[in-house]
Amino acid sequence: MLSYPEIDPVAIALGPVKIHWYGAMYLFGFAAAWWLGRLRAKQSQQRSAGTVWQLQEVEDLIFYGALGVVLGGRVGYIFFYNFSEFIDNPMILLKIWQGGMSFHGGLLGVLVALWLFARQRQRRYFVVVDFVAPLVPLGLAAGRLGNFINAELWGRTTTLPWGMIFPGAGPLPRHPSMLYEFILEGVVLFLLLWRFSAKVRPVMAVSALFAIGYAIFRILVEFVREPDAHIGYLAGGWLTQGMVLSLPLLAVGIVLLFFAYRPFIKR
Repeated sequence: MLSYPEIDPVAIALGPVKIHWYGAMYLFGFAAAWWLGRLRAKQSQQRSAGTVWQLQEVEDLIFYGALGVVLGGRVGYIFFYNFSEFIDNPMILLKIWQGGMSFHGGLLGVLVALWLFARQRQRRYFVVVDFVAPLVPLGLAAGRLGNFINAELWGRTTTLPWGMIFPGAGPLPRHPSMLYEFILEGVVLFLLLWRFSAKVRPVMAVSALFAIGYAIFRILVEFVREPDAHIGYLAGGWLTQGMVLSLPLLAVGIVLLFFAYRPFIKR
């Protein structure tokens, strides 16, 4: 069994002003997306084929995406996971430092933001989404580290040697499921997407790989992740809300992959 390294969720306190690690992780994710986006833009300018991106566009794109993540992620969490508490206390919508951000809500928020960006810049929608997809996983990884620091979203009980006893989760060791997601949805998915997108691919192919990869990794981790106490299992003692929300994403990814490579299949 591993010891949980209890970390103060407040990274910096300057009088009444407090900067929480959870919020700092989001700032890191946006900074990483900005840096990677500039790198991808420079790579696009060196290719003889494919869409060329300008550095100024990347900065605007990250701004749009950041708004989509924060607004969509928080609203999605409230509506997907905590709507009853929101009815009792609407102010919880603003307390993002306490955790409570939904990936699926954030994804919907980003997709809307990218649609607005694409419309403003007169770019094809999925060309924009393909460009952004490889920038996302490191932000996901940072968010999962924030979950770990907050000691939230822990896994089910386990006898494995890397099980941890989390504050507020009872006396038994549990899967550090947020670290599993850090590795799979963050590091592994980033490496897959970055390598795949290094070459010019059919439009929608990169977006499809992101959707399929995230959905599979999330569903796998859900098998060892403790469901939210106020929701529990939806069926069979194993089906969770995270699985239900990820299945449509998996289906969309498969459809996008089919349409991306359909011209090549016909040959």
